[in-house]
Amino acid sequence: MVLTFENLTIRNATPDDAKQLVLWWNDGLIMAHAGFPMGLGQTVNAVVEKLKNDNDESFRHLIIEVSQNAVGEMGYRNRGQGTAEISIKICDFSLHNKGLGKKLLSMLISFLFKDMKYEKIVLDTNLENKHARHVYEQLGFRKLQILENSWKNQLGESQSTIKYELYLNDFIDFTK
Repeated sequence: MVLTFENLTIRNATPDDAKQLVLWWNDGLIMAHAGFPMGLGQTVNAVVEKLKNDNDESFRHLIIEVSQNAVGEMGYRNRGQGTAEISIKICDFSLHNKGLGKKLLSMLISFLFKDMKYEKIVLDTNLENKHARHVYEQLGFRKLQILENSWKNQLGESQSTIKYELYLNDFIDFTK
């Protein structure tokens, strides 16, 4: 899959992307929001093997490019019963708060609804990630549930999660 809009590209990750993904996944600053302030400790070989198992029916890692430069990642997972779970991480901090997340998510969500025929998109995020929550809600996601102190990060600190869902009729596409 290759999706483009303006200077943005979302494409399937390949084994050639493993080195870049390892740099991001092992960086505690990038991974702190996901509960891994010490990074994931991944190896290139392990990531290559993960990427070899990607497919449209179960899970797909995606690379985000801005002006043909890799700046982050997305993913989607088939949760069954017409539901896809998505994720996004813009790893280049200089690109945060520039409206890219809304456009990138719009691109992926539109593809999942229209081309992959999913009926519902779900995601979750850290309750403290107020910026991401604002973006999700602008896209039409509806809050389902807040799970207070539902997990602990690598440092043993309690974290809370908020779960969202989105149906095609509620989707606000920022690429139109």
